[in-house]
Amino acid sequence: MFRFLRLGLALILLAGPAAAQVGIGFGGVAHDASQQVEVVADSLTVDRESGNAVFSGNVVIVQGDLRMAAGEVTVYYAETEGQTEVARVVATGGVLVTRGDDAAEGETAEYAVADASLTLSGGVMVTQGPTAIAGDRLIVDLETGSGTVTGRVRTVLQGADE
Repeated sequence: MFRFLRLGLALILLAGPAAAQVGIGFGGVAHDASQQVEVVADSLTVDRESGNAVFSGNVVIVQGDLRMAAGEVTVYYAETEGQTEVARVVATGGVLVTRGDDAAEGETAEYAVADASLTLSGGVMVTQGPTAIAGDRLIVDLETGSGTVTGRVRTVLQGADE
């Protein structure tokens, strides 16, 4: 009987509206953005006019326990009170983000420095231990570690007897 209830619940979840949301945690604790950032890539190109940097080929970025891998990463800079600072980071070409035991992958990712948010889009898959959640988009608040998956969310809920 429990298997039929789980199957029925799974079918209801899968048939839900396109705007469905599932709240998740990512990494559990606040990310320390003050830590140094290490970038490894096959090449680096800097646009002299904008000052933006493009890292290409097997890009891996590590900051503390946060790791991002992608085909290409563009770093956008902005002037703030006379200082040039990183405003946002955009990764494309298949993106994998890991933090502790949590992992998320998607086609693109954008890290907005000012509000400490990370947004993955396109075929998003989040894994946390035995739990996997798929959707169209993942937004993570890196200060709190909380996240939301939106758009045709898919997951399997495990029963207490498993």
